[in-house]
Amino acid sequence: MESQVIEQFSKFVEDWVPKEASIAIAGGDKYITYIPGSHDIHIHQGQPIPSGSITERVYLQKKRVESLVDKSVFGVPYYGVGYPLKDSDTGFQGALTVILPPEYNTSPKQPLSFIIGKRDEIWIPIAFEQIIYIESYQKRTLIYTENGCFSSKYPLKSIEQRLSNSFIRIHRSFIINISFIKQISRDISSHLEVTLQDQNATSLSISQSHVPRVRRILGF
Repeated sequence: MESQVIEQFSKFVEDWVPKEASIAIAGGDKYITYIPGSHDIHIHQGQPIPSGSITERVYLQKKRVESLVDKSVFGVPYYGVGYPLKDSDTGFQGALTVILPPEYNTSPKQPLSFIIGKRDEIWIPIAFEQIIYIESYQKRTLIYTENGCFSSKYPLKSIEQRLSNSFIRIHRSFIINISFIKQISRDISSHLEVTLQDQNATSLSISQSHVPRVRRILGF
């Protein structure tokens, strides 16, 4: 087990490990090695893997994971890049996580002013101010405007990263243009929903996981 883990670790270090990075290696349900860097989140050998950590996400997704983690997990926020580890001889499974300062996230991309939408084999540039909302539906990305619905080849997450502050995600499947909000109310189940200013007075649910952020941004 150790030989293959060390071999995988060495190959990774050769590629890229910033000086400020801490390195955590997990096996089973605990951390087996921790090498602190200048950004130290104070993991201890034998410490159980906490919920919400990059290590846990690697275990669950069984692939490389990269994300910002807030201070609720270790008491210190960090930007983590995790890699699955596996020993083919012993069956050992674990994860290697590179722990970086939270500001190490890639520089924010400049917001776009338009996106290309497709309808009937015609591609049209759509200004963001014309977009009412964007939906992810059955592995398709749909853009709704006052001039109809268009499709995009980009996933919702990719588009979200390039949108301005005029847009807000209210559900894993919906991003809305704040300028088109008519009202926010509760449905018959007391869940929050948004009614939009379009021809159909479209109502979209705000998922429970997004309610705190929506309330904070919109101020209600």
